[in-house]
Amino acid sequence: MRYNGCMIVGKRCDDAALWDEIVHDLEGHPLQLWGWGELKAAHGWRAHRILFIDDEERVTGAAQVLTKHLPGPFKRLNYVPRGPVWHEGSESETLEALVHYVKQHLPGTVLTIEPDDTEIPAVKGWQASPNTILIPRTLILDLQRGEQDLLNDMSKKTRQYVRKSGREELTVKRLKRPEDIAKCLTLYKQTAKRAGFALHDDLYYQDLQTLMGDSSIIFAAFHSEKPVAFLWLAISQKTAFELYGGMNDEGQALRANYMLKWHAITKCKEWGIERYDMNGLLNDGVSTFKQGFASHEDMLAGTFDYPLSKLYPLWVKGLPKAKLILRKLKSLRK
Repeated sequence: MRYNGCMIVGKRCDDAALWDEIVHDLEGHPLQLWGWGELKAAHGWRAHRILFIDDEERVTGAAQVLTKHLPGPFKRLNYVPRGPVWHEGSESETLEALVHYVKQHLPGTVLTIEPDDTEIPAVKGWQASPNTILIPRTLILDLQRGEQDLLNDMSKKTRQYVRKSGREELTVKRLKRPEDIAKCLTLYKQTAKRAGFALHDDLYYQDLQTLMGDSSIIFAAFHSEKPVAFLWLAISQKTAFELYGGMNDEGQALRANYMLKWHAITKCKEWGIERYDMNGLLNDGVSTFKQGFASHEDMLAGTFDYPLSKLYPLWVKGLPKAKLILRKLKSLRK
């Protein structure tokens, strides 16, 4: 694998500070930061950080590969969330070097990537996958635009609700303490029950705050000194990425989610973050709410697989059925 005439090889990185510095320098996504890998490692995955270095010791790219043990001959799933990250022009060589490293050190059934890019180069062996983890259809705000431009790009109703909720007796605070996170999780559980989606256990969210450090941002809207809505982001130097959010009935009546999201957007802009990613659009009420904040949508490249085993076709066909069974089992436990 050569880039600008130089050979590129993958090397393991065990230095958290160096890793995050490189991810930030390459304008990488927050799910490629060290802390996200540590969170996943604490909850059933393993994290491997690979730097791609040319023969002049220049870093051309990086990939945080999350691995999950699979039963029997399937061995291992390798997954790169919102990565790899790379210097412009080194995409093809980085993908080739990633495959070479994984084949050598992380053999399994499949290597799956979901880049934070609108397209990836056509590299031999890679194929589009139907087994999406992170939704590619999303909405990304350009925070380099002025606040008035961002407001003008909203739907009329959203703009009205942002201003109306801003006049309510609501205050926004950034939360960090475990007891404050617990209050947000109470809101989140109410939201999940109302909308019918599954949650991690409480420890997962507490670990997220601890392990992501300053890259984990929680804003909550308070009314009468009680939280009524919250919004949880992961941030890197360039990108803010919505993770979770929720509110109670009082927050819903006050339209607190409008004021809260606008606060998060403007605060990220103030911090110099350039992109605000709302993390996926479906055909549901939450997506309709998100779509009110802009007049456009974004489509990322999507999910791509590099088969590593002859068992890959079984994996592709069997994974949707396995997910369905797991969802049914979770619903039975409730």
